[in-house]
Amino acid sequence: MVAARAEVPLGATTYYYPTLGDLIAAGLELAAQQVEAEMAALAPQIRQKDDVPVALSRMAADYVTDGPKALLEYELYLAAARTPSLRPLARQWLDGLHAIVAPHTGPAAATAIIALLDGAMLQAIVTGDPIDPEALETAISAQARGA
Repeated sequence: MVAARAEVPLGATTYYYPTLGDLIAAGLELAAQQVEAEMAALAPQIRQKDDVPVALSRMAADYVTDGPKALLEYELYLAAARTPSLRPLARQWLDGLHAIVAPHTGPAAATAIIALLDGAMLQAIVTGDPIDPEALETAISAQARGA
């Protein structure tokens, strides 16, 4: 099926990716590389902002506007729940964002904020509804204050 969708011979996919797990791992590695690049670009933006909740809520709202990309990345991210060997790749998003947010909020609040961001983005992907940046900003601000 993958070969057909990619319009390449079946042997081309099975040579490089003998199992579905291998194909998923390759996809997650590619997504992890893209996330790493996005984190590198996001870090200075967050560090230079006085208002981290605004920056994070805008980042989340922008992320889900590319629905197919966001869905694919979340599908790969969730594949790590079924395949423990993929978890280090999936953790790159969590660890990268934690390293950016924690200096502004402290480690515990950063963990809660990242869970909030993940939930908001996943809900937007599932429902097709856009993220309300102002509402998300308010929720992130409350977490940052420890409320």
